[in-house]
Amino acid sequence: MKKDLHKNICQDSIFKGLYERLANDLHDFLYYKYGGKLSPSDKVQEAFIKLWENCKNITPGKAKSYLYTVANNLMLNEVKHQKVVLKYQHENPKTPTSESPEFLLEKQEYFKKYQEVLASLTEEQRIAFLLNKAEGKRHEEIAQILGVTRKVVEYRIYSAFKVLKAELEGFNIK
Repeated sequence: MKKDLHKNICQDSIFKGLYERLANDLHDFLYYKYGGKLSPSDKVQEAFIKLWENCKNITPGKAKSYLYTVANNLMLNEVKHQKVVLKYQHENPKTPTSESPEFLLEKQEYFKKYQEVLASLTEEQRIAFLLNKAEGKRHEEIAQILGVTRKVVEYRIYSAFKVLKAELEGFNIK
């Protein structure tokens, strides 16, 4: 473990290095935890802005934890806001398609069931599963992101896959 040579991250080179090292992983974490509709890219940028505003109080060793906490809180605030928006939003009519109504209904029901099963997974299982299967990250990378061992990541992915396969008819991912 490296010893922090700097007391804070206010130097441009240190801050830039943190951004280059952490921005993509932070975005992926937010995307898989909350989805893409809540603008995870914007929340990553806002988290780094808050980090810069408080750079005198944060050491390089604490920067990652600070960023993940701030970004997660920003997403939670956005979730609250979206609940209010949805409460007052009117539903727009859908555009017609050439697919049969039965197929569209089955597709919609399967997707809804898939989302329900994903939501029923523990947060740890869901994040590890999506980072691996949707993003294609290796187990070692996921272990670093989540701060757990590789074996824990493997177990979480396996248990998530087992639940999905049991709950969804015909579910199969390579």
